[in-house]
Amino acid sequence: MRKMLRSIVVFASILCLLGTFLLSGCTKHPNEEQLNTLEETKKAALAAEEELAKKQQEKAELENELAEKEAQLKKAKSEKEAIKSKLGGE
Repeated sequence: MRKMLRSIVVFASILCLLGTFLLSGCTKHPNEEQLNTLEETKKAALAAEEELAKKQQEKAELENELAEKEAQLKKAKSEKEAIKSKLGGE
């Protein structure tokens, strides 16, 4: 009885699997909607890559500006210390 039940379950599973493949509508060529979706996805990916490149360039420019400002601050602090030492030393 169990063997027969197991055979029925295996057979039903195989039929469901084959039915899924047959009913899924797979073809060798994509339809117009799939092509349009693919094209839109490509355009969105290219736009995102361009935006990423712009943001990376902007980040590099801001990092350079920050480095310049930090150098100016360091120079100002050293000048301040030099002035303090001259005033205190006299």
